Amino acid sequence: MSALIYARKNADGRIVALSRDPDGLTDPGWGSLPDDDPEVLDFIEELAGQNESDDALRDSDLSFVRVLEDVIDLLIERSIIRFTDLPLPAQTKLLQRRDRRKQQQGLKLFGDEDLI
Repeated sequence: MSALIYARKNADGRIVALSRDPDGLTDPGWGSLPDDDPEVLDFIEELAGQNESDDALRDSDLSFVRVLEDVIDLLIERSIIRFTDLPLPAQTKLLQRRDRRKQQQGLKLFGDEDLI
């Protein structure tokens, strides 16, 4: 047996929001549908796909940040730029990230079973 879910639709008739609680849903754009309705399932699936896409982009961003750190380190090492040429907030962030990486590396000196 399916339960009712409350859906808000836009002018095109597409679901733009879902709610399980009917309280406060006085706008005429809200209506009830069974929770196994194909439109409801499509909306949920679309949201899940967006979350996966967001996660992939976030993971890519984190990897890219590491690449940028390595490029900055290389430029400093080759005396193309000086660390002090960077804006103070950038210096602070780089130093914080270096410290965190050192801390993580220190914790991994022992085997996995001996982590502190």
